[in-house]
Amino acid sequence: MVFWWILPLVFGLSFGLTAVLRRYALTRNMIDIPNDRSSHTVPTPRGGGVSIVVTFLISLVCLWSGGWIATSFFLGAVGCGLLAAVIGFMDDHGHIAARWRLLGHFIAAIWGVVWIGGLAPLNLLGSLVDLSWIGSALAVLYLVWILNLYNFMDGIDGIASVEAVCVCAGVSILYWISGHGTLIWGPVLLLMAVLGFLFWNFPPAKIFMGDSGSGFLGVILGVLSLQAAWVNPDLLWVWLILLGVFIVDATFTLLRRLLQGAKVYQAHRSHAYQYASRRYGSHLPVTLGVAAINIFWLFPIAFCVIAFGMDGMLALIVAYTPLLVLALTFHAGKPEEATVKR
Repeated sequence: MVFWWILPLVFGLSFGLTAVLRRYALTRNMIDIPNDRSSHTVPTPRGGGVSIVVTFLISLVCLWSGGWIATSFFLGAVGCGLLAAVIGFMDDHGHIAARWRLLGHFIAAIWGVVWIGGLAPLNLLGSLVDLSWIGSALAVLYLVWILNLYNFMDGIDGIASVEAVCVCAGVSILYWISGHGTLIWGPVLLLMAVLGFLFWNFPPAKIFMGDSGSGFLGVILGVLSLQAAWVNPDLLWVWLILLGVFIVDATFTLLRRLLQGAKVYQAHRSHAYQYASRRYGSHLPVTLGVAAINIFWLFPIAFCVIAFGMDGMLALIVAYTPLLVLALTFHAGKPEEATVKR
């Protein structure tokens, strides 16, 4: 198999590139300076997520040239991932207006959906439902949301990297168990690319991921989930379950802020994970907590969908319910001043 000998190379390339990018960021003064909307207190280089982008795209080129992946998937993943990364890279170097960022995100999502094939028929309560063009529109919105929520959730040391590692490892195991081993290469290679970066990003972080890395990770995870749904509709539920920590926190926070009339495109510190990091006085317990939720709660439920035929929608509800309780417990979406005891 091509996978095993290439994995240490992917890890090594990502690790080395992150070191180079850290030196570049320090030289060019690409430093994230803490402010009243930051969750960190020490000036830290940013933009290290470019190593994930470069490493994973090189891996895809190698697989495509060797005939391991279809041209349609290659073009879809590379096109939308690269566009998301470029937009993020430009925003890391200088501010881009929110409307232009969002337009670029929609273009990237549409490109990906056109090549991937849109949204596969959904397994809803045991019946396959083909949503046709509505499904394609939903797939575009889904990719745009996954891209942005990953950006929103990349606010403390290591959290976005740990989430990607847990999700990619989980789906790879479930692909193997379900007999869909040909799908493993994508999440496994992304896993190794993120691990190389995580060495530098684990709390206390020596470099931040930046918008280039977080946006790329979000849209690629979304594309991989859409690809899996065409092979087995239940796998989409698996992906949604494993991404639950980020989906619930980001979505609940956004909806609450919308209801409050807040400018949702402005930076803030009202996600549940941000409140949690301030409550515990450190990023490390929150990042490790995210890993624990993925391993001991979300993965077993996703396993039940694949191994025991548990209904995907029911499993999603079971998986998300305590996550919603956590979001409420940690005041997700509430203005910071509203949570201060008087």
